Amino acid sequence: MKILRKLLPVSLIAAGLLTACSPSEQSSQTPAPAADMNAAVVKKVAITSFVEHPALDLVRKGVIEELAEQGFKEGENLKVNFQSAQSNSGTAAQIAKQFVGSNPDVIIAIATPSAQAVAASTDSIPLVFAAVTDPVAAKLVPSWEASGTNVTGVSDLLPLEPQIDLMKKVVPNLKSVGYVYSPGEVNSTIVLEQLTELLKPQNIKVEAVPAQHTTDIPQATKSLKGKADLIYTSLDNNVVSAYESMYQAAKEAQIPLVASDTDSVPRGAVAALGVNYYDVGRETGKVTAEILNGTKPGDIKTRTMEKLDLHVSPNNAKAQGIELSAELVQSAQKVVEDAAK
Repeated sequence: MKILRKLLPVSLIAAGLLTACSPSEQSSQTPAPAADMNAAVVKKVAITSFVEHPALDLVRKGVIEELAEQGFKEGENLKVNFQSAQSNSGTAAQIAKQFVGSNPDVIIAIATPSAQAVAASTDSIPLVFAAVTDPVAAKLVPSWEASGTNVTGVSDLLPLEPQIDLMKKVVPNLKSVGYVYSPGEVNSTIVLEQLTELLKPQNIKVEAVPAQHTTDIPQATKSLKGKADLIYTSLDNNVVSAYESMYQAAKEAQIPLVASDTDSVPRGAVAALGVNYYDVGRETGKVTAEILNGTKPGDIKTRTMEKLDLHVSPNNAKAQGIELSAELVQSAQKVVEDAAK
């Protein structure tokens, strides 16, 4: 009996120790299940566009759809933040700073002013530009080769020689080309310089009219009446944003519009030879996916688009006082049947 009295406290202690480590408490101390440890990492991509118009909207659409094809899907493992500067440089700078503060994995900047704003705000967060005509002249990258910096992207640079050939097919006896542009957009001023240089030896004059704001576009267009045989429009963001009003002014002045943006044909141009901006977006999406998968932006050279599409509108041509040749219409990849409104 004496022995039992001595052993009893020991057994109670042992039972107490077992009770203290209950099954529920044991489970709380075990490592998290492997499935939680391997949960998908959500990548953050910020997209800014200088303005919203059909061409740039197609770039953004192409980016999102290419990223999905590359395995980065919104709502699953990708979060996208999009903001437009609405053609305001000050707003573009504010968006750039806001994006940098949120520290996304990649910032995509569509159009030159937005790309410049982001580049001025960060030298570390990967920046992928899109629809920038000359990123070297815009001081986004030092050359067309891999930059060695945080910047790369996709250019919409067009060879101007085919554009000039198209102008001559639209107006066979071409003597003067009108050019309405935004003096603050470096992509527009570069095209003006190159166009003037190429046309001068051909004795074709360039009549350039600056238009600082979208509201200036119609009057600038009308001012070319009697001075220009046609008006050539590059992807100047103010001009493209106001293309419907430009078409009305061109129709009144009876000056045909020739564009470098095929999406401008349904909006009033008689013909356009240009890149497909949805394809620009898809290529931008590929570059972005490479960076999200670990490639440094400075190791990716600036890409350009090789394929050009010709779109024409005989009805727009008629409304602007000319007739397109049957040969030109037959050579087009797309003939827009309905005239612009």
